[in-house]
Amino acid sequence: MNKSSTVLLWFGVVLVLIIGLIHVIDAKDSFSDAVYKGWLFYANGVAASIAAYGIYHKHNWGWNLGLMIAVGSFGGYIASRTVGLPFIPAEPDAWFEPLGVAAMIAEGLFIALFLGKTVKNK
Repeated sequence: MNKSSTVLLWFGVVLVLIIGLIHVIDAKDSFSDAVYKGWLFYANGVAASIAAYGIYHKHNWGWNLGLMIAVGSFGGYIASRTVGLPFIPAEPDAWFEPLGVAAMIAEGLFIALFLGKTVKNK
């Protein structure tokens, strides 16, 4: 494994763990919006840990799981601010909540890293 591959691997691990950690931190408050949202946030953290394990051990499924987590979280954030989620009305004034912005940045970077890694391997 060359140095650039090692750096990409570690960026992937760190980014997916950041995504999961942010959701775990926000999970407790999310239960007040809807119980399912709080549990989904905890599930995000668990799945991110599993993805990080897979990425670290150089399994493609780890990268794929990380991509699903990042895309799903990114889409959920946009939906929650625009059309709302089931049993939760839209929050159009909440676009710039610090944890949400940090998560979106990490998710966007993970998606870009995944796409860059995919193109590089072709």
